[in-house]
Amino acid sequence: MLWAALLPDKLPSDESRRTDAVSGLATWCLQFTPRVAVIEPLSESPAVVMEVEASVRLFGGKRKLVERVRDEVGDLGVRQLSWAPTSLAGVALARAGKSNGFAKPIEQLLDALPVETLTAVAVHHATLVRVGCRTLGDVRKLPRGGLSRRFDAELLGALDQAYGLRPEAHRWVELPDTFSAKFELMARVEMAPAMLFGARRLMLQMSGWLAARHCGVTAFTLRWWHDAMRAKSAGQSGEMTVRTAQPTRDIEHLTRLLAEHLAKVELLAPVGDLELLALDVQSLEEHSTTLFPEPQQAGESLALVLERIAARLGPDRVLRPVVVEDDRIEWMTHWQPAPEPRPRKLNRSVDIPQPTFVFDAPLRLATRGERPLYQGMLQLLAGPHRIEGGWWDRTTENGEQTTRNVVRDYWVALSEHAGILWVFQTRLANDETQWFVHGVFA
Repeated sequence: MLWAALLPDKLPSDESRRTDAVSGLATWCLQFTPRVAVIEPLSESPAVVMEVEASVRLFGGKRKLVERVRDEVGDLGVRQLSWAPTSLAGVALARAGKSNGFAKPIEQLLDALPVETLTAVAVHHATLVRVGCRTLGDVRKLPRGGLSRRFDAELLGALDQAYGLRPEAHRWVELPDTFSAKFELMARVEMAPAMLFGARRLMLQMSGWLAARHCGVTAFTLRWWHDAMRAKSAGQSGEMTVRTAQPTRDIEHLTRLLAEHLAKVELLAPVGDLELLALDVQSLEEHSTTLFPEPQQAGESLALVLERIAARLGPDRVLRPVVVEDDRIEWMTHWQPAPEPRPRKLNRSVDIPQPTFVFDAPLRLATRGERPLYQGMLQLLAGPHRIEGGWWDRTTENGEQTTRNVVRDYWVALSEHAGILWVFQTRLANDETQWFVHGVFA
């Protein structure tokens, strides 16, 4: 088995805040495995353990999994990370400042550790020292019968579980349905960008929660509480909501996006506590269009870059086109602020080809008899394809309200000199028809 033990550093003295900190670390671990537990949550040195043997292949092997966990725990305030074949062995090694529980046989590693590294043994420290036992190996040398009579059953049980002689039993941490995490800053901050250090730790926890749920976030709120010694006009707290155009749990992108927003915030009083809430959570699906997935290209996608630029310049100054449910070609594309979520994917099926280039405004054609002319007589190849609608689309032109209702029969036409064109026919009230060219096929 492969167990990881994580010891958090500098936990708050308040019991509820200490519980929140340990719970946040456990939530982050749930992205790697559902087998996560908190050992001795109310003690002065609680530990979070996770069994990841079944997840090794999912994360590319033991080396990559160990490297990823090691690289991220530093920002989560973890004092020591250790790996061992049992959870209690991992905790004991972590408390002793050792990380690799596979360098030697586990018996040799644990025998050299002080008795304080296992809580069930440490409670009898005074008695054990008087009989000459200073390490776990010294305790194991004592007769088991005498140990069971002199001390409680937890001592022998903890030793056997740590050495792998008895199965371990844990109460697994359950993944919460919603995400909300708090963090107490190490010092009061007066500038909003300084809150990014604590906010990043909370976002790492949120990213782990999202990964465990196979989801991404499109909106999250950072809330802060002002110091008790504040002016009454400052208020008790403040908050800001950050939105993304598409679901994501990319911690680097979310951090940069939050940094752009914090740069424009002016704090009314020093801040001591933070809270992060995930507001809009959506399923995140990974799609591949190739049989053999290509290596991920370096750098950010255009959508992520646009979101950061919009956060700096303002959401209404960076626009992007989106396709809406409208068959009228002029109004099929809608421009919206880049940070706004994209609309749902449209399932559109058109039974005739669509043009490559569309004119800004349809060009009226001359006719000969009932046939349109454009650099010569046009030959109609395919059609008609009727597009009718727009009665709901009201607009104001020259101070008067009107509707952009259209009734058109589109054709694919061939011109001897201009190539393949996209033309349409309209019918007037007196049954006369008019022809227009609207696009060109390339």
